[in-house]
Amino acid sequence: MITNDNKNLVQWAMDFALKNGCQASKVSLYNGSTTSFEIRDRKIDRLHQASENSLVVQLYVDGRFGSFSTNRLDKNELEKFIRDNIDATRYLAEDKARTLPDASRYYKGGLPDLQLIDPDFDTIQPDVKKDLALQACEEIMGKDERIISASAAYGDEKDFKYMVTSNGFEGETSASSFSLAASVSIKGEGEARPESYWYDSSLYFSDLQKTGIGTKALERVLRKLGQKKIQSGRYDMVVDNMNAARLLSPIMDAIDGAAIQQKSSFLMDKLGKQVVSKKFTLRDEPHLRKAAGARYFDNEGVATRPLSIFKEGVLETYFIDTYRANKMQVAPTISSPSILTMEMGDKNLEGLIAGVGRGILVTGFNGGNCNSTSGDFSYGIEGFFIENGKLARPISEMNVTGNMLQLWNHLVEAGNDPRLTSSWQIPSLLFEGIDFSGL
Repeated sequence: MITNDNKNLVQWAMDFALKNGCQASKVSLYNGSTTSFEIRDRKIDRLHQASENSLVVQLYVDGRFGSFSTNRLDKNELEKFIRDNIDATRYLAEDKARTLPDASRYYKGGLPDLQLIDPDFDTIQPDVKKDLALQACEEIMGKDERIISASAAYGDEKDFKYMVTSNGFEGETSASSFSLAASVSIKGEGEARPESYWYDSSLYFSDLQKTGIGTKALERVLRKLGQKKIQSGRYDMVVDNMNAARLLSPIMDAIDGAAIQQKSSFLMDKLGKQVVSKKFTLRDEPHLRKAAGARYFDNEGVATRPLSIFKEGVLETYFIDTYRANKMQVAPTISSPSILTMEMGDKNLEGLIAGVGRGILVTGFNGGNCNSTSGDFSYGIEGFFIENGKLARPISEMNVTGNMLQLWNHLVEAGNDPRLTSSWQIPSLLFEGIDFSGL
């Protein structure tokens, strides 16, 4: 954690910058540690442990802006570091849009702890971590003669951040996370070598799923045996909750302030308009306790609040930080989302599949891209052909193509099964009439 001595050092660094030529400054101190154990075919393949202190000093000098970092926290060294970088900033191009936020927008404190860090983090022994990864690998090895290799990984991290600005912000955050993952490859037909994986993650060690990760990965890869293309055509599409966020990502990129300011967004000038299906309602819920992504302030110190992003298909906000707002001469909102939550239906993945006559369940995306300006996309996919509400056969080497706005206008139902361990809590989704190319 960040000690009072280190907090005093951060305050000192900010004051020193102001006394030596800065008109404004923001200083942040990061402190963190990570551990990971990687197992391949029952043997330890990689062990990684690291801890880090990093001081980031942002300098606003004569209408110019520079950001500099160091892990050297000695005052004598920092004096030279700050002076040298103030001089360096003066050589940069003038950019008067670079300012600190208006102080009235800062988080002022006083809200309950979001409980994002496991108090027992430091009590978990290395042997326990290693054994979890070994066990996940053991759940795969020897279970099927077609297995080529199996791997598993345990990881954890905790981090602390303390930040101050010269116009009145002071705040600190802390969080922990744990993960356990397994992957497996097997011999398929001919030269095919299907692969699959499974994982779980949590903020608290006690909440981490510790068994069944390897078993689930093996089940998923065995379902891929016999993958083939099917006929090109227009099919209903179900996307599972492991992959639904991939289709949301271009939408979120398109409402980011950088894309709007650079006029490279297919959602330019769409604020207040219905642009996607009425079945699509998306919110940012930053204050959920014990939830990945929760926070009371963003990376500028600006206070977060629950925010409607899309309401029944109507775009209600862009994510615009102070810099982009100054560039466009518009009001800022918040720099980025915290926890995305989507209005859900009443069916799980199996329920969505059961309602499809002929369609495709997408369980993985393999490459492809989306044009940020037009919204046109093409992604490689794998999954299963759906016939009469049942999974008929595995498919691969197909592409799904179209336009993002058209795709999301074809959303007909959202599931009720988001992965709550993710900061993007997006459930399985059902779209109708989507173009696929195969045979």
